[in-house]
Amino acid sequence: MILAHRIELDPTEKQKEYFRQACGTARFVWNWALEEWNYRYDLGANTDACEIKRYFNSFKYEAFPWLKNIHRDAHAQPFAALGKAWKAYFNGEVEGRPQFKKRESAGIVSMSPVTSSPAAAKRYVCQSSAK
Repeated sequence: MILAHRIELDPTEKQKEYFRQACGTARFVWNWALEEWNYRYDLGANTDACEIKRYFNSFKYEAFPWLKNIHRDAHAQPFAALGKAWKAYFNGEVEGRPQFKKRESAGIVSMSPVTSSPAAAKRYVCQSSAK
């Protein structure tokens, strides 16, 4: 079952840029966390999302100072989503390990134009979905 919340927004140009940055941050953190998890998993270590998040939080602002400009949820939520993805894999609910996210298919948060009517063409929809 896919659960989703759909919220229609009418952002300014500055807000659109921030949304793009937040979506990119979430994708970056997901990919970083997945790389770290894969490394530990391949070594045979028993790890979880909270452990990797604590490790990331210990150095994130020194290594990635631009994260200070993005709300912390954008770099906190990917760990929870990754934990759920690994749990589904370990429980046999999905085939294959979690995958790296590409710009086109991040799946964590996405923003796309509403095209239902010409009047709504400038509006954007921000969706967050969990499987």
